Amino acid sequence: MMRRSEELWAVYFAQSVIQSNLWREHTERTKIQTLVDQLTPREREVMELVVAGKLNKQIAAELGASEKTIKVHRGRVMQKMQVFSVAELVRLTESLGIQPDRTKV
Repeated sequence: MMRRSEELWAVYFAQSVIQSNLWREHTERTKIQTLVDQLTPREREVMELVVAGKLNKQIAAELGASEKTIKVHRGRVMQKMQVFSVAELVRLTESLGIQPDRTKV
């Protein structure tokens, strides 16, 4: 049977772990939001369409730009967001609540 002081220590330790995890999540979201805030409005539009699964050609048609221009924007988005794959980009945007609109794909 645990002594009272051991029970209190266990509760304190559990609360510390929870607080640490919450702080880590907050810090990570803040970092990601800072990266998103560095995007231009057009890069943000392109990012949202990329995470929705659209191809460069589809994005170009939707935004009235050339496919080459979209490739440039997409490259800048990947660089500014510090990711190497669309899967990483999707994970980051979802952590901020930016959900792809699958109805437009």
